[in-house]
Amino acid sequence: MSDKRLQLVITAFKLFYSKGVHAVGINEILSESGVAKKTLYHHFSGKEELVSAVLEFRDQRFHNWLKSRLDQATPGPDKVGGLFDALDDWFNDRVDELLPFHGCFFINVSAEFSEPNNLLHQLCCRHKERVAQLIRTQVETLDLEPVEVNAFTNALCLLKEGAVSLAHVQGDRLAAIKAKATALQLLQGNKSVRS
Repeated sequence: MSDKRLQLVITAFKLFYSKGVHAVGINEILSESGVAKKTLYHHFSGKEELVSAVLEFRDQRFHNWLKSRLDQATPGPDKVGGLFDALDDWFNDRVDELLPFHGCFFINVSAEFSEPNNLLHQLCCRHKERVAQLIRTQVETLDLEPVEVNAFTNALCLLKEGAVSLAHVQGDRLAAIKAKATALQLLQGNKSVRS
């Protein structure tokens, strides 16, 4: 990615994430980035293509960050705890690369582009699927039966999404810690049922 293109994507992301996509015009992005309009249209045919690039940029950055955090945890229950510890850091602005917390960028954008067949909505959906697969990979390190892997992955994804919503909508910055306690109880319940 060229320097100017990256500069436009990063600037647009910061503005879209803090204000919303529809609230930010091309002129504001140009003003903030210091890039000429001709340069913007050299890289992007229009705002939708820029938003698409921003979604891909955030998806890659978020995925790499979360994978790195999960890879640091030892296999087993620490993988479950590590997911929510990472979220807790994000919610409480302890992850510089993710910027100050304004909820999930993909939930926010999908709400603005709510038609299921809209490309931007589909990119948001793909992000959620990638994160779910990343979580599933961690769950597969646990001592669970295959059917339990599916159920527990789904439960963790629901807890994660609920924690993100509580942290953003209600300002509950402890939401990840609460979700972590529930997740570990669920995991313990699965193990005690089979013992």
